[in-house]
Parts: sequence; structure tokens; C-alpha cells
Amino acid sequence: MDDTIGVDISKPTLDAFCLRTREHRQFPNDRAGCAALVRWIGTSAVRVVFEPTGPYHRLFEASLVAAGIEAVKVNPRSSRRFAEATGELAKTDRIDAAILARMGAVLDLEGRPAKTETLHDLRELGVARQALVKDRIAATNREQIAVNPVIKRQLRARLKQIGMQLKEIDTAIATLVGSDPGLSRRRDVLASIPGIGAVTAMAILIEMPELGTLENKQAASLAGLAPMTRQSGTWSGRARIRGGRRSLRTALYMPALVALRFNPDLKQKYQALKDAGKPSKVAITAIMRKLLILANALLRDDRKWNAKAA
Repeated sequence: MDDTIGVDISKPTLDAFCLRTREHRQFPNDRAGCAALVRWIGTSAVRVVFEPTGPYHRLFEASLVAAGIEAVKVNPRSSRRFAEATGELAKTDRIDAAILARMGAVLDLEGRPAKTETLHDLRELGVARQALVKDRIAATNREQIAVNPVIKRQLRARLKQIGMQLKEIDTAIATLVGSDPGLSRRRDVLASIPGIGAVTAMAILIEMPELGTLENKQAASLAGLAPMTRQSGTWSGRARIRGGRRSLRTALYMPALVALRFNPDLKQKYQALKDAGKPSKVAITAIMRKLLILANALLRDDRKWNAKAA
């Protein structure tokens, strides 16, 4: 790789820093600005490192992909810790762009395939669906304890509205997936696993679209399901999970409980952990990790689940 460029993305601007020439440039965060940035980068071998910023990076990322430029998306927490490790405590757009460029070069970061527009749309719908589910839980809890008839009527109306909105979102998700044969096949592969329905399968694909292209340890680590060893000298602490994609772990929790009832191998694994003195929470986390690894293997091999696959 000849060069690394860091780009800090905000709503109005794209702040770019070229590590080789140590040049800072600023571009508008719109189609014209993205096109100008691509022209500035040129045709030489280069990677561009940036942090995801919700809807503000979608056009920028798509512009890089269309130009054939390697894009590396990094976790903002990781880049902040890298900055602190280098002694850089200040935080501005220009500083962040330089830090991202240095981080990409020093750690030799490699890009992953960018999300398609379909996946971006599914992600937006998935986030809205999660918010509606939380609203439904809150409204249900309030409706159960409400006494005033006006409040009870309003809460019933709100629950009915949430139900209609969830159906609308589920229909939109199904339509998007149906228009993409590859995505539809991946959903069907995941939905073949006992305990994983179509809704959960889409939640998994939205939260980890790269599933099926990862090593098992990578998948578990990205999901935050890989135990982190804590050891120093003769002292050894309890391994714990941390970080990762919380929404993905939430999506896997109920399927793990179902698997304990209908998957003999996973049920036996859970019981062995319990017999070894592991708390239920630890044992269930292990089943979630096994489910994720199974899903990764099935997607990698493009085959549906059967009793021997587990």
C-alpha cells in the first residue's frame, strides 16, 4: 500500500489528511465534495480510513467504492484510544483525520467490503424496529398499571399504532430482502437453524453483514462473545466478554434459549457447563457463541442447517 489517507466525516465537511505528503484538505460532504476528494486521492494505490457517522458517511463510502478505493471503517472508540496512546489528547476534525491516517498505516488495517445501499436501508429499518419494540414494552408496562381511563385509552391506542408500524417495517424489510437474491438466500440459511426465525435472521445479517467471510474467532470477537482472559504473573482473574455489537447479542439471546430445548448437542453443551459449576448466564453466552459460529459456517458453505451441522 503506497499511501494512507484519514478522513474525518461530519455533516458539513470531509476533513482529509494524506500521511505521505502530510497535506490537509477539506471538502464539502456532498456529491460534489466526494467527487473532488476522489480526484484529489488520484489513481495511486491508497487506503482511506474513516469512522462511521450514521447517514453522513454513506455517500462518501459509496463514492470510494465506485472509484475502486480501499475503504477502512474503524470503531471511533478504537481510534480515540489510539490517539491517547500516541499522546494526542486534543480532538478536532483535522487532528482526527491525521490520527486515522496514522492508525491505518501503523496497524496496517485492511478494508472489508462496504455495505450495499440495500443493507444501509435495512439497517435504518432495523434501528427503527428496535426503537418500536422498546416503545411497545414501555407502553405495555404502563398500560398494566394505569388507572385513569384517559391514560389507559391512550396507551391502548399507542400499542395499536406500534403494532401497525411494526407490520409496516417488517413488510418493507421483506420486500427489500426479496429484491436481493443473495441476501434472500443468506436469510433462508440462517432461518433454517432451529430457534432463528426470519426476523431474527435479518437482525443478524443487518448487525453483521460480513458473517460467513470471517474466521470463527473473528466473528465471536466482533459480536462481543469471545471471553477476554485476565492474567498477570501468578494471578488469574475471571474471563469476561466485553465490547462488540450489543444489538447482535440481543438478537441471539432468545434463539439460544430455544436451542436449549430443541438442539440436543447445544442442550448437552449447556448442561455440561452447568455441571462444571458455570452460572446460567455464562452457559447461555457460550450457547450464543456456538450459534454464531454455526451461522458463520453455514453461510460460508452456503448450506442450510441439518441435525449433523450442529
